[in-house]
Amino acid sequence: MARDYRYRVVDVFTETPLEGNALAVFPQAEGLDEETMQGIARELNLAETSFVLPPTRPGCAARVRIFTPRHEMKFAGHPTIGTSWVLLDEGLKPDASGGFLLDELIGAVPVRVDHGERPLIWLSTPPIQEGRTFDLALAAEVLELQRSDLLGVPPQFLSAGNPTVFVAVKDKGAVDRAWIDVGGLKRLRGSDEPFCVFVFTPTPEGAYSRMFAPEYGIVEDPATGSSTGPLAAFMMKRGLVSGADGTRFVSEQGTKMARRSLLHVQIRGTNGTDAIEVGGHVAPLVSATMRLP
Repeated sequence: MARDYRYRVVDVFTETPLEGNALAVFPQAEGLDEETMQGIARELNLAETSFVLPPTRPGCAARVRIFTPRHEMKFAGHPTIGTSWVLLDEGLKPDASGGFLLDELIGAVPVRVDHGERPLIWLSTPPIQEGRTFDLALAAEVLELQRSDLLGVPPQFLSAGNPTVFVAVKDKGAVDRAWIDVGGLKRLRGSDEPFCVFVFTPTPEGAYSRMFAPEYGIVEDPATGSSTGPLAAFMMKRGLVSGADGTRFVSEQGTKMARRSLLHVQIRGTNGTDAIEVGGHVAPLVSATMRLP
């Protein structure tokens, strides 16, 4: 017998519909198995689709499973922010005054809310793991850039659940010229898992960024919250953060692909890795129903 599953599409890390990073959220996904969830994510073909289920960890408001068109994610930023917004909007988590926890594959992810006309929703970045560094000339070559386009900072592999290679370049023009495909990823292989490449330049506001993830079925991602915490740690350790006190900045991402996203970063602690929060606004766009056999 066919069953209807209601879902929402929201744009995350923006206050403007049709910008930011689109996300589909199924707020009541009981009855869907893993294969069907992956099929739905492939069918909708957004960067990620999230499915809300009863929690399995004590103290969590909900369990969230997150899928790209090709893989399930241990953790992802814009699905965490966007799903939190849907839970709040639908009254499924009515008391958010003290924050709450979402049950994801990586563990319990803390969420807090700055309330207002447009709530600013924050997630706490999971522990960041550091990996190998890469030759500057190799990184430039696989990104179809010149060695002179890169800052003199060795690219590095970091992960907070979403393995990513970070490459710092000199200006926005170099960010916009960068490109990488699956062949290029193989030359930067730093993990057996699928991974992303994050290209950025420091700005007075924080950073101007792009992220490529062809192994996840995402040619380019408009906003990558799971990589923005590690970005902040990478920048802090290398003195690349400017601004009033270096503890809060904004990463602008997705502008090149006409999906401008603003990812807010709040750094708490002394060494840039003690506690990093990534926050963003959410713009609702679609309410729909999917009928499945």
